[in-house]
Amino acid sequence: MKIIDAKVIVTCPGRNFVTLKILTDEGVYGIGDATLNGREMSVVAYLQEHVVPCLIGRDPQQIEDIWQYLYRGCYWRRGPVTMTAIAAVDVALWDIKAKVANMPLYQLLGGRSREGVMVYGHANGADIEETLDEVARYKDLGYKAIRAQSGVPGLASTYGVSGDKMYYEPANGSLPEENVWSTEKYMRHTPKLFERVRDSVGDEVHLLHDAHHRLTPIQAARLGKDLEPYRLFWLEDTVPAELQERFRLIRQHTTTPLAVGEVFSSIYDCNTLLSEQLVDYIRATIVHTGGITHVRRIASLADLYEVKTGFHGATDLSPVTMGAALHFDTWVPNFGVQEYMRHTEATDEVFPHDYQFENGYLKIGDTPGHGVDINEELAAKYPYERAYLPVNRLEDGTLFNW
Repeated sequence: MKIIDAKVIVTCPGRNFVTLKILTDEGVYGIGDATLNGREMSVVAYLQEHVVPCLIGRDPQQIEDIWQYLYRGCYWRRGPVTMTAIAAVDVALWDIKAKVANMPLYQLLGGRSREGVMVYGHANGADIEETLDEVARYKDLGYKAIRAQSGVPGLASTYGVSGDKMYYEPANGSLPEENVWSTEKYMRHTPKLFERVRDSVGDEVHLLHDAHHRLTPIQAARLGKDLEPYRLFWLEDTVPAELQERFRLIRQHTTTPLAVGEVFSSIYDCNTLLSEQLVDYIRATIVHTGGITHVRRIASLADLYEVKTGFHGATDLSPVTMGAALHFDTWVPNFGVQEYMRHTEATDEVFPHDYQFENGYLKIGDTPGHGVDINEELAAKYPYERAYLPVNRLEDGTLFNW
């Protein structure tokens, strides 16, 4: 079997997605996601100009060798663009290998470790009362884990809060929108939010929260300590994680479980965090961390230190990544939880898939491969639209972390 073509498909059924389709001389093809939110076309160019020419004529079943070729062979290693491009190739190749074997991907990885994948949804509101209503709605939908975000009094906008409650999309402008932020106001408000949420849902629902990289280590430690009475499943992305050692200070002061990693691109981004047991959940995602081949290594390293997976699963990851992640989640022994932001109806039509939500879990079918395809004719009806994530400024105008 040989690769005869690989094409990059860009579509925007409500938001931009980049998809790699690898075709073989035996008629079997594989699909990989290459979406990098707000920088989509950089990965398109990387694939078209630098990766696709190197794939033609290769045996698609030599997944490890191709991964090493694209990682070691380019000299400029790592980084989100490179690793997203490699991930697209890797997932497409795993899709091909599973189709050739005529089995669902999870079987090729080693079989089931669980019957369903617990997911969490995003409940958000402009204020605490509206957030409480959304938490109750997600609970009624059957979710066993719910992320709660609320608008902060005195701030015009807050990360994670939107008018559209099911399909939150932060990349919302042809140029970046500017938000205003106050850590002090957020720190005063958030414990009040979770006091109310825990009182409203009781002890059985897992509660999660995302600080979105906006705190210093000592602020994160204080927030974690303040939230301890409400027994969060996790507190996510408290600080920017370029300096992994920051988490040592946070860990000294709070027992609130910590999660991080959605912006990571390699195992080196989480080595210290895992080996020193500074976090409880690693959120590195298949599409931005080099695909199944590389994330499997991260999960194995995490397992040595009792750290569980908690893959990123926002709407900027296409159903292709969700399908691959669910097969991985079904197999991986140290699974924790899977983020699940529902895609729009238009996106689901472009990407038909074999997974479904049932009583708080996503469950995959037995379609050979990762179970997700792309309708190219329909995808062509949604041309690319430039869209940026916002930027953030403090109240005095200082540029800050978004």
